[in-house]
Amino acid sequence: MSGPRSDVSDWWTTEIIDMAPGQIRMRGTPIEDLIGQVSFAQMIWLMVRGDLPSPAQAALFEAALVAAVDHGPQAPSIAAARMAVTCGLGLNGAMASALNMLDDVHGGAGEQAVEFYGWIDAGTAVEDAIDRWQAERTKYIPGFGHRFHTPEDPRAPRLLGLVAEVARAGTVTGRFAQIGKEVQLVLNARAGKPVPMNIDGATAVIYAELGFAGPLARGLFCLSRSVGILAHSWEQMQQGGRNKGPTPPGYRWTYTGPNPIDDAE
Repeated sequence: MSGPRSDVSDWWTTEIIDMAPGQIRMRGTPIEDLIGQVSFAQMIWLMVRGDLPSPAQAALFEAALVAAVDHGPQAPSIAAARMAVTCGLGLNGAMASALNMLDDVHGGAGEQAVEFYGWIDAGTAVEDAIDRWQAERTKYIPGFGHRFHTPEDPRAPRLLGLVAEVARAGTVTGRFAQIGKEVQLVLNARAGKPVPMNIDGATAVIYAELGFAGPLARGLFCLSRSVGILAHSWEQMQQGGRNKGPTPPGYRWTYTGPNPIDDAE
């Protein structure tokens, strides 16, 4: 468009959606041709990538999304959603409270693992990549280790098995799965005990195999985990409760500041 309104119409530009009265096109495809024809996972792919995945790509992508939907009320984001509900927030507020917690420490490991795998795929030796990550970032290698699931996170072998299946069919190369396994072996040897690949490491393998950029791995984790957040928020609404904190009222925190009574004595 050109003319007096072009400065307004060109304020935002997008290749994602086009609309006119009675018409909606997503990435060039009429919405009515997508409704009932593509799955939600395929629609996510279309929106962020601009094309539709093959059936095998879609199945592997959906498996990663399914695997990460929830990890229980002890997960900080889930706990926050449930507490938010007891403070009177609706579903949207509870979900927003939880999703805003999915940052670098709690929720960012998938993105970081894609980046880390990329170093190795670019030619860095596994041991050197581990040393570099620990020197430049943190001692924790993203995608590995778990507080609860030892010696193995049950989600990782299943996801890697699916990667192996589609790799044999030529849908993906399988190189990122191999990288993940090599990292696992080195970490196990260094620790002298199993350091399991966790859900972030396994889904990062899949997202890297499918060609998703690292930042999208975090966004996709947020989409996936939002399912669990919604479920827990709704469940808490049914259970009721008012102003529930992180621990039952009978439990007290540890106070480490000055004590006026002791000081007076």
